[in-house]
Amino acid sequence: MRRYGKHTDEDDIRSRPNPKGNRPRTSKRPKHEDAAEGFVLTVDRGRLTCLVEDRTVVAMKARELGRKAAVVGDRVWLVGDLSGKKDTLARIVRIEERRSVLRRTADDDDPYERVVVANADQLAIVTALADPEPRPRMIDRCLVAAYDAGLEPLLVLTKSDLTSPDKILEIYATLGVNYVVTNREELAAGEAAERVRERLAGRITAFVGHSGVGKTTLVNSLVGAGRQRATGHVNAVTGRGRHTTTSALALPLPSGDGWVIDTPGVRSFGLHHVDPSRVILAFPDLVPGTEDCPRACSHDEQDCALDAWVAEGHADPARLDSLRRLLGTRERREGD
Repeated sequence: MRRYGKHTDEDDIRSRPNPKGNRPRTSKRPKHEDAAEGFVLTVDRGRLTCLVEDRTVVAMKARELGRKAAVVGDRVWLVGDLSGKKDTLARIVRIEERRSVLRRTADDDDPYERVVVANADQLAIVTALADPEPRPRMIDRCLVAAYDAGLEPLLVLTKSDLTSPDKILEIYATLGVNYVVTNREELAAGEAAERVRERLAGRITAFVGHSGVGKTTLVNSLVGAGRQRATGHVNAVTGRGRHTTTSALALPLPSGDGWVIDTPGVRSFGLHHVDPSRVILAFPDLVPGTEDCPRACSHDEQDCALDAWVAEGHADPARLDSLRRLLGTRERREGD
């Protein structure tokens, strides 16, 4: 049924006043000079736990930040109730510019990037030598992500009591990646943690690895009593671990000189976001040879100048093979 007659006029139309219509719109944002600096420890369903001075404060992102999200490792500025008391909530009003960003995608054809951690200095790639079997392609992908993010990689090999690490170490010898080899007896005695801590001092280190490799068990031994996370086991049928860590968490080393960030176990590490031109930067001995490469050279094609440059004796051919193996990880699945 028509509400108005056949010939309606603007004056005949009833309009409701908008109580917000007179509020002037502005692009200016409050400066929040009284904001306190914090460090994001973990994120859970829109609530961020931050370290502010010597206390933990639960906060939410301020609306004025728009779609910009804070992640574990971010340096942020907070206002509101910063007491850290139960049932209090602060607001994050600024996020500092990040020094580094470790990203991953669900798969190589997934354009949606997931930020794993921010401001890390080092990426510890934890891999079991057995139970479950090591996956070199997964290690390669983590290395590429580390090089793309500007992080120094550290290879942590666990369960060396089950098999020798020589085969895996031989694969990565030409990359010059730092490594630590541990076994379950050393881990239980705390000896493994001491050796790993030497590599973590003064740094923020993100730990990654697929489920069941002993990543969270190692992190627990590194951070000491009172901060342990739940650990799982490896399924005897599938050879895979069960996800027990569901969100990234930053934990301080007992010495106070460094942080470890335990991340959820992953079964894939997509590299859709990776710029191949950044991976070459992790091979400083090969960079001079790229000066004569064609424009937008992927360094894995027939016209690449690196072939002739290496053939002339300027660099070890094994280094070029390692670079191209890493560059080719986007075309190969982790299980290949």
